[in-house]
Amino acid sequence: MSGNLKTLGELRDALKRGERLMGVDLGSKTIGLALSDLSLTVATPLETIRRAKFTADAKRLLDLAAEHGVGGLIVGLPLNMDGSEGPAVQSARAFVRNLEKLSPIPLAFWDERLSTAAVTRTLLEADTSRARRAEVVDKMAAAYILQGALERLRTL
Repeated sequence: MSGNLKTLGELRDALKRGERLMGVDLGSKTIGLALSDLSLTVATPLETIRRAKFTADAKRLLDLAAEHGVGGLIVGLPLNMDGSEGPAVQSARAFVRNLEKLSPIPLAFWDERLSTAAVTRTLLEADTSRARRAEVVDKMAAAYILQGALERLRTL
């Protein structure tokens, strides 16, 4: 694979001791972020970035990555339910291509189908208010994406 884009196994192998992974859920209005623990076992929601210009969004993401000792990014790939690629996938790939120009951090895509739906269902079951759901759903979706990738890493 070209540039910083890796398979999940290659990404794991590129990590240095003590580095974390960051999950990234790219929405049209927000970017949800989550962080793994040092043992790469548990994903925790971190922050939701309100999208502005790419440069500002990327700077915030990369600043947080540096602050938390992130050695790799897991970026949600919003495939259609039938596995085909639509406009959201093209947007995610474009974001990653642009991010690769700004940072050497390796990254891998992770199929994020149903992540937001699963998180929303969990929040509804917890009787979370609509305002609170809107506030946390993106970073929780990022944690859901990252957790899926962490669980897959344990079997590689």
